[in-house]
Amino acid sequence: MALLHSNKQLLFAGVALISFIGCLNPVFAVTFEVKNGNNTCIMAELSANISVKYAVANKQMNTVLVALPDSATVDNSSTCGNDTVAPLLVVRFGDGHSLSLNFSRNASDYQVDTLSVTLNLSDSAVFVNSSTKAPITVSSNSTGIHASLNTTYRCMSATHVTLTDVNVTFSNMRVEAYLPAANFSKEATVCNADISTSTPAPKTTPVTTATTAPPAPTTAPTNPTAGTYNVTISNETCLLAKMALQLNITYQNKTTVFNINPVTTVASGVCDTNISTLFLRDGSTNLTFMFMLNDTKKFYLSEIAVATSDGFIADNKNLTYLRGTLGRSYMCSAEQTLTVTSVFSINAFHLQVQPFGVSSGKFGTAEECQLDEDNMLIPIIVGAALAGLVLIVLIAYLIGRKRSHAGYQTI
Repeated sequence: MALLHSNKQLLFAGVALISFIGCLNPVFAVTFEVKNGNNTCIMAELSANISVKYAVANKQMNTVLVALPDSATVDNSSTCGNDTVAPLLVVRFGDGHSLSLNFSRNASDYQVDTLSVTLNLSDSAVFVNSSTKAPITVSSNSTGIHASLNTTYRCMSATHVTLTDVNVTFSNMRVEAYLPAANFSKEATVCNADISTSTPAPKTTPVTTATTAPPAPTTAPTNPTAGTYNVTISNETCLLAKMALQLNITYQNKTTVFNINPVTTVASGVCDTNISTLFLRDGSTNLTFMFMLNDTKKFYLSEIAVATSDGFIADNKNLTYLRGTLGRSYMCSAEQTLTVTSVFSINAFHLQVQPFGVSSGKFGTAEECQLDEDNMLIPIIVGAALAGLVLIVLIAYLIGRKRSHAGYQTI
């Protein structure tokens, strides 16, 4: 029988979604391990969030977003396999839910043949008012997860697998089956999403662990350049953002201020009816912006999270920034500071964002921020004050002139 282990890893995944208790929590990568005796055969370190559509009363459909929790464990049905049985990793979480990866190999490569998700629809804490109580299992044979033998499949970017009424989004993912040793291999097969299109990379590259943060500048950096980002699902743009970002991080008694470079930044995300998430990855810096849509059709930025390769992690899920109306965009040209925690804030410039109701891939009518309105109001006030001053001087002059004429007698 395979020996099964799971360990929580405090690696930020760059995404935050609804947890099983109905709260918004950052998603962390969790490590799973399958052993046969003392030999490890499968290792997986990943974050996963799952979007599920399910039926409620009156033939209506609800959607719930759930994250793979850090309490998830390896199920005892997992196996290293043999000549007739393929290796299988089954992860169990919540009240009767599971996610499984079924592996296969040839002479040079291995891959995930099948991704399966089993959901217990009678779990009322997750599937509120579900009209179906029986468990469902959905599978996909198109996962895109494949690598050379004796290398680790690595994909930090968000990648999506579509199943029937279920979408699974992986991020911060490292997976390896048919392990030659007791840990991940030093060589990695990097997914296409992580490879810069401007700089071709070889299929396998050494895995290194970064230990330094962006260097603290000797002088304050110049204002950042604005980048345009979007989230597109099934060829339809669901989130648009244009912004210039400057990060302020205090870590290990050192304050670092640096800009996000739109040229090297990779954007991805997830959209749903009431939640939209934008992930930005610039080198070793990962940013997450989560937007919520309330019952009054007003959206707002509810959460910002950051993770860097040197171990700095910050998150705040109780924000109310960037408020706007469904179908319109929020715009703020002035510099504004988005305070996340006492040790992390973002200076945003030339910002325009629309997380819901995007039509034809273009921003809707802009709702300007108070800072922009104040900046427009100041010249008006100054102009009115100057006009008033000129008027007062003119009136005083006319009164003085009239009095001087009154002092003369006609001869």
